[in-house]
Amino acid sequence: MIGERFTGDRVIRTAVPAEAEAIAALHARARATYYPDGTPQDGTDWLANWRLAVERPDGQVLCAVERGRIVALASFRPPQDAPAHTVKLFQFHVDPDHWRAGIGTALHAACVEQWRAEGRRTAVLDVHVDNLRARAFYARQGWRPDEENPPAPDDHHLWLRYAVPGE
Repeated sequence: MIGERFTGDRVIRTAVPAEAEAIAALHARARATYYPDGTPQDGTDWLANWRLAVERPDGQVLCAVERGRIVALASFRPPQDAPAHTVKLFQFHVDPDHWRAGIGTALHAACVEQWRAEGRRTAVLDVHVDNLRARAFYARQGWRPDEENPPAPDDHHLWLRYAVPGE
């Protein structure tokens, strides 16, 4: 686990269980931006899911905090049935009010630092195909389409792969 990283008025650190409600609210705000017809209501209890993610012993949730408020988050852990050197970025969100302020880049760097410390060589994620902002962000960070997992014709997600740089 990385230690706290300070950048000006911002700290990037591991989230704690008491922050699950704030994390779920940020997730909902960010997610709403890439669903033009409204966020799908599939019955998922996102607050419960975030509590579980924060408390998982095999995963981690990092958050960027500015002036006492969570403004970005990243959730990752090893994916099922994957090589030990692989990690999956399950969620990565920046509060829409804080886009283009360098927060996502700083949070991504903290994730990469953690992955490197854990001996991960490959990271994977899936991104909603209509989320062009996120896709452009990931491309700038070095993520590339995962040739081993091309999308099916009716799939709404694109799989990306990232080569974690060595030390």
